[in-house]
Amino acid sequence: MKKTVRTGIVGSGFSAAFHFEALQKVYGTDVDIVGVHSLDTEGGAAYAREREIRFFDRLDALLDEVDAVHVCVPPVGHEPVSVAALNRNKFVVCEKPLTGYFGDGSPDFHWDRADMQVALNTALASVDRILDAEAKSQGRLMYAENWVYAPSIQKEREILEKTGGQILWIHGEEAHSGSHSVDYAYSARCGGGVLIGKGCHPLSAALYLKRVEGRARQGQPIRPKSVTARAHAVTRLEGFRDEGHLRKGYYDIDDFAMMHVEFEDGTIATLLTSDIVLGGIHNWLEVCANNHRTLCNINPNTAMQTYNPVEENFKDIYVVEKIGTRQGWACTSPDEDWMTGYPQEIEAFYRTIAYGQQPESDSLLAADSISTIYSAYLSARRQGAAVEVRTY
Repeated sequence: MKKTVRTGIVGSGFSAAFHFEALQKVYGTDVDIVGVHSLDTEGGAAYAREREIRFFDRLDALLDEVDAVHVCVPPVGHEPVSVAALNRNKFVVCEKPLTGYFGDGSPDFHWDRADMQVALNTALASVDRILDAEAKSQGRLMYAENWVYAPSIQKEREILEKTGGQILWIHGEEAHSGSHSVDYAYSARCGGGVLIGKGCHPLSAALYLKRVEGRARQGQPIRPKSVTARAHAVTRLEGFRDEGHLRKGYYDIDDFAMMHVEFEDGTIATLLTSDIVLGGIHNWLEVCANNHRTLCNINPNTAMQTYNPVEENFKDIYVVEKIGTRQGWACTSPDEDWMTGYPQEIEAFYRTIAYGQQPESDSLLAADSISTIYSAYLSARRQGAAVEVRTY
């Protein structure tokens, strides 16, 4: 008999919308979406009306009536909301990145002038507080990294577990023409720029697959050891020529970055992330192992391709995220959410909440991701010098 889980959503923006949609597809448990809480009372109330759920003007009031919450607020709010819920013995589904460094509180804080050693130390202290709250809670935190649950990444998990393959090199990328979020322009709200905002995706997938390999081959995960990185703000350059296709006007964040991670076993991962790429989202991860090679094309992929000679023909047809134009050839996605792992991750998390199953994406993976990212920011500030990564 299926269990019923009462759940709530914190936040009313982009991620809150797709979390709600993914919850409609959960089949292993009966999900009762009780309501939503948002500091944006007008937006939260509208979100609630559209979905015929309740709006709560206080977080505590929502927590009184649910078993789990989805943390879908800007990253600056992830720790306080997650800890408040864990302290009430609730399960937490927290969007990525888990937490971060959000400045010194001064009104003129600017990432270019920030001390990256302080940023790293502050982010790790935040991670410690979240993990401590989870350790004392009857609930647990699940890290909503959809790349982990993308079908291609999960197929690679199966290959590694069944063949005992050794990953020698992972390389991958998340890139597109820029986020729609107003908050994203400010490091004080999102903890940095593209390196954390997009880099968390291929990085977390790479860290996850090395964990899988380690457990399959030696009974324990293989963790990151050190990272080197560079980060740039190309659209903030004085000489940047704006043609109207890329987002610009970022206050203080990076819009291109790369990370090179060395693992405990000496193997490596090279990850790119960017807001200066046209033509839609470019999400992929390639695994070069000693007994196979896998290319995970998350977006775009060739599950479906269409040719449209006239833009107007497809005016009411969703093609693929951030494509820019519906005219010409396109890798039209028949089910974009499924290919990117959104419904699969939520299904898995509710099996954890209801039946105690172990999630593939947990708080420790989230913690290692944050530690690697802020070590990478420190490396970038040091012009690419290697920085040791603290693991959890």
